[in-house]
Amino acid sequence: MIERQPRGRARRRPNLLQQHGVLDVDWKDIEVLRKFVSDRGKIRSRKVTGLTAQQQREVATAIRNAREMALLPYPK
Repeated sequence: MIERQPRGRARRRPNLLQQHGVLDVDWKDIEVLRKFVSDRGKIRSRKVTGLTAQQQREVATAIRNAREMALLPYPK
């Protein structure tokens, strides 16, 4: 029988909003929002971006508003 090696704790992702010094997520701030959208136009997950749950909801809402205003693309 094969024994599994214990994996260490996964390294935590840096919070992209804190790195850029963003306090309020605004749908008009396209440069920041583009960092949370993949090249195919999909919203990146919390696992990838390192955001908290509340920040992820704010970013997702801002991206949806920016898409509605034709500032960001819809997913293909």
